[in-house]
Amino acid sequence: MSEQHLPAHPEDIVDQLLRDWARERPDLDVSAMAVVGRLLHIGGLLQARAGERLQAHGIGYSELDVLATLRRSGAPYRLTPTALRKSVLLTSGAMTACLNRLEQRGLISRNPDDSDRRSLTATLTPEGLALIEAAIASHFAQAQQAVAGLDHAERAELARLLRKFRLQLEP
Repeated sequence: MSEQHLPAHPEDIVDQLLRDWARERPDLDVSAMAVVGRLLHIGGLLQARAGERLQAHGIGYSELDVLATLRRSGAPYRLTPTALRKSVLLTSGAMTACLNRLEQRGLISRNPDDSDRRSLTATLTPEGLALIEAAIASHFAQAQQAVAGLDHAERAELARLLRKFRLQLEP
């Protein structure tokens, strides 16, 4: 179907579930779910696409998150597990398991913290740095593809609205 034959407002899966709930529970205000349902659905789609792309690099989304956090911390690409956990929002146990996997693969090294010998820091190895450089470029390219249908002004407005929405969810 050519673009000129598309309906003015094409429907998505959320439209159908909103109609279903309006029919089955007319007492419910479905307007919030028009936003939240789409955000949840979009989040799932984006995470699945990211996961597919990351398979080519041999990592999952949690590993990408940890490696990218180390990379964006700047040279020498070293952080404590506590600093990492605050940035990637993994539980302590999940962080330990992720760091163990990355260390076993030679993507990070863990060494005593200079300021607190009881704590270990995680540092990108040269192999980890090379992997995250390739993986993050692929990840950013996927993000570009995902928003390709929006012009610059639409992207800016959507980013503004999503930031506002995200900030109002803060505890």
